[in-house]
Amino acid sequence: MRSGGVFSGVSRDSVMDSVRTTIAAVAALLLARLLNMRESYWAPISTIVIIQSTIPPLTLGWQRFVGTALGAVLGAAIATFFSPNAWVYGLGIFLCGILAWLLRVGGAYRFAAITLSIILLIPRTSAPWLIGWHRFLEVSLGIAVALVVTTVWPRAKKGA
Repeated sequence: MRSGGVFSGVSRDSVMDSVRTTIAAVAALLLARLLNMRESYWAPISTIVIIQSTIPPLTLGWQRFVGTALGAVLGAAIATFFSPNAWVYGLGIFLCGILAWLLRVGGAYRFAAITLSIILLIPRTSAPWLIGWHRFLEVSLGIAVALVVTTVWPRAKKGA
């Protein structure tokens, strides 16, 4: 590649990492669409989060999986019994943290809080339990794709 041109500073590893991430994200999106998932975009988002993290994929995948499950259950339960407002939302975020620490999955807290936020803050017409279930399935698919790709095609050790 030319020195000083548009591609200066772009290494082969960077290009391959971009190709790897693109293939994984598109695969997750197509699988989610094939399975008729309502909000299919959550699958590739989850794939990208895991593939592009500096945290080991298996560790992050587990945190995202557990956190999404916790946030989906708690968010759906809260939305079933309470009308979402700032106080209810704040209590939900607080409970996500307390439950994550009690269950000894503190690293999952951020994902639980994100999922709870999506369930409580985005207006929907479907039942909260259905929304939580769909979110969990969409994210889980993205996690699975990321783990397969990172196992079959690990990130280059140097320079990416």
